[in-house]
Amino acid sequence: MNNKGFTLLEMVVVVIIISILFLLTIPNISKVIASVDSKACKAQTKVIDAAIVQFRLDYGSEPSSLMDLVNGGYLEEEQITCSNGQSLSIVDGHCVIY
Repeated sequence: MNNKGFTLLEMVVVVIIISILFLLTIPNISKVIASVDSKACKAQTKVIDAAIVQFRLDYGSEPSSLMDLVNGGYLEEEQITCSNGQSLSIVDGHCVIY
């Protein structure tokens, strides 16, 4: 008789160990994704703040909306929203997250 291979018990133990590892890593991955989205949105506000400063230097006044920055060529259309879906706006000359 050929005894090469794994028994059913060994296979069940391996499947249980792999399942436990998945259960431990999936919540951590979702936390990391949320953290990355938050940090990306904060970085986006800094990019927009720099565009506001450039607009102010060029025109001598504050932009009234983010579309002023897009129309002036300071930002691209996709740069005026966060990747996580949060809205951005200009308040008192600075970009804020809503």
